[in-house]
Formats: sequence, structure tokens, C-alpha cells
Amino acid sequence: MTAIERVVKLDRVIVMTSLVVLSATAWAYTSYLAWKMEGMEMGMEMAMPQMQRWTLVDLALLFVMWTVMMVAMMVPSAAPMVLMFANVQRGRQQQQRPFVPTSVFLLGYLIIWTAFSMVATLAQWGLHTAALLSPMMISTSSLLGGVLLLIAGIFQWTPFKHTCLKHCRSPLGFLTTEWREGTRGALFMGLKHGSYCTGCCWALMALLFVAGVMNLFWVAIIAVFVLIEKIVPNGHWFSKATGLLFIGWGIWMIL
Repeated sequence: MTAIERVVKLDRVIVMTSLVVLSATAWAYTSYLAWKMEGMEMGMEMAMPQMQRWTLVDLALLFVMWTVMMVAMMVPSAAPMVLMFANVQRGRQQQQRPFVPTSVFLLGYLIIWTAFSMVATLAQWGLHTAALLSPMMISTSSLLGGVLLLIAGIFQWTPFKHTCLKHCRSPLGFLTTEWREGTRGALFMGLKHGSYCTGCCWALMALLFVAGVMNLFWVAIIAVFVLIEKIVPNGHWFSKATGLLFIGWGIWMIL
């Protein structure tokens, strides 16, 4: 093995290890919050935002919770794209062409999901104000749960979903068509990929309000679902099939 090959292999290990550590840390924190919530009885003061009275601190804690949870759920499914970007940059470095750290691309991706976390935080605040969520962050309305399932199921069949999923499923195709030079370009690509990913998965994330925002099993199921959609051959058919399941489930809840 040549010196260049050793450097290439080491760089790939570093990127993969960084993604694993980031995801594992986010999952550990999410699991800790879920464990804390399960151990709390109704009426007790909670460590994560106190649902009986909302303050700016509560909203900030809730925002952190959503952000970390999105990192835990979405970074594993973004790994193929991040690794492909790192491979391209590694090749450019070997050719002595302008090089941009992979972290810049990942930062752009995470900025979009951070923005989504803010929207989710405000949505949860609104649902809480309308008394549609329990203190344990679970929907108290079968109508709300049914409507969210219907929206998610129908969305699985829309052209917009298919377009976003197509970009998420083809890392090489995305980088070929969306390539931008320099640090600013890498950040822009990360932002755009994050936008496609959010456009693909926002309805699935809304389902967290159905079974509980901090229901760790439900969180893991959705994360695995997103991963299957992106990496399994013919994943778009899997999406449509589960869309029918969501629609049926939603109708059952409403009725």
C-alpha cells in the first residue's frame, strides 16, 4: 500500500468515525431524555421542558431536544452522501485542486434540520396551547393523530416526495448536478441536500406527535424507515406501500 493509499484510507476512517460518534452521541442524549421522561410521574416537575407552564427557557430546551433528535435520526441516512462528498474532495486534494473540509457540507445539512427543529418546537408549543398534547408529548386527540397519518400517507404518493427522495437516494447524481466550488459552494450543497432531505421526511417527523415525541421506540422506527427509503433498492415503492398503511391507520384512528 502506497503512502497516498494509506492517507486515503485513514481519511475515510476519520470521516466515518466522526459520523458514528456524532450519531451515537445524539442517540445517547435522546435516549437519556426519553428515560428521564418515562421515569417521571404526572404532575411532577420535569427536567425537560415543563409542560405545565411555558417560558423561553422551556422553548429553548425543547428546541435543543428536537435538534439533537434530528441529528440522531438523520445523520445515519445522510452518511452515504457525506462519504461521497468526502471521496470527491479527497480526489481533488490528490490532484492538488481546491479542497474543502467535509464538515462544511455536513454543517449546511444540519443547519436545515436545525431550522426544521425550530418549526417543530413552535408546532409543539401551539399543540400544547390548544391542549392537543399531553404533558408527556403524546397526542390527546384521535382526530389529530388520524389527520397527521392521512397527511403522511398521502404525501408518500406525491411527485414532490418522489423528487426529493430521488435526490436523497443518488449521492453521485446530486454532486454531479449540484456541484459548487469553494467553501461557500460546499455549504450551499449541504443546505440544498438538507432541503431535499427535509422535503422528503417532514411528514414522517410529524408522526412523532402521534405516538409521543419522546417515545424512543417510535423515534427509532421512523429513523429506520427513513434509512430504508434512502438506501434500499426500489425504496420509492416501499414509501408508497407504507403510505397506504398510514392512510388506513389514519382512517381507523378517525373512525
